[in-house]
Amino acid sequence: MSDSLELDVHGGVARLWMNRADRHNAFDATLILELHDAFTALEAREDVRVVVLGARGRSFSAGADLAWMRAAVDYSLERNLDDARMLARMLHRLHMLSKPTIARVQGAALGGGVGLVATCDIAIASTAAQFATTEVRFGIIPATIGPYVVSAIGARQASRWFLTARRHSAQEALSAGLVHEVVDADALDAAVDRTVAEVLAGGPAALAASKSLIDAVADRPLDEALIEDTAQRIARIRVTHEAQDGLRAFLDKREPAWRKGRS
Repeated sequence: MSDSLELDVHGGVARLWMNRADRHNAFDATLILELHDAFTALEAREDVRVVVLGARGRSFSAGADLAWMRAAVDYSLERNLDDARMLARMLHRLHMLSKPTIARVQGAALGGGVGLVATCDIAIASTAAQFATTEVRFGIIPATIGPYVVSAIGARQASRWFLTARRHSAQEALSAGLVHEVVDADALDAAVDRTVAEVLAGGPAALAASKSLIDAVADRPLDEALIEDTAQRIARIRVTHEAQDGLRAFLDKREPAWRKGRS
């Protein structure tokens, strides 16, 4: 795919690997743009139903590349805005994927690496993984990753994470809500595969609609508008071909079409 990314697609599963192991998969402009373009391309692929984001080497992502940070010291405000928008758009593109996304976290995730983990729908980590939002140590803030991290762990936890820049173990990340499961390193792939299989058992349109539902109801007041919105959503999806097949398959004790390799 490129020097920075590897892609394997098989059985409806796209496995996208960051491949800058010698740089601890740190972000530079090239990797950010390639991730954005990869997410855009995966959205358009009909043969992809779930995306697993992983990384080669010991680290998941060390955040910003040192050479990139060094160059940024002399950037103007406009150049800094360009860089920040590029990262923000990449994370937004990942967030907006209609296909479920799973972060496979085998090692350290720092700064923007935490942002990637938080932006994925599901995150599974090895016990070897560590997590930190270290930006304040450099006199900056975790702004572009902030919406996703705060959504994942809440404002109260984010206060400690953002203000102390402390490194957190995988178990601490689990307790905070950043990751959903922690397993031994040699069990990581099996745990990811198990979750992939669970996701693939769901209807493709229902999965996309569920992602949209989560965004629509999060932090909204439970008022008449929300009640009507949710009623409209379930009514609309019940009359789709996928839902009709899924319900009939359940009643007839057979597999629905999407589990038999048909759309």
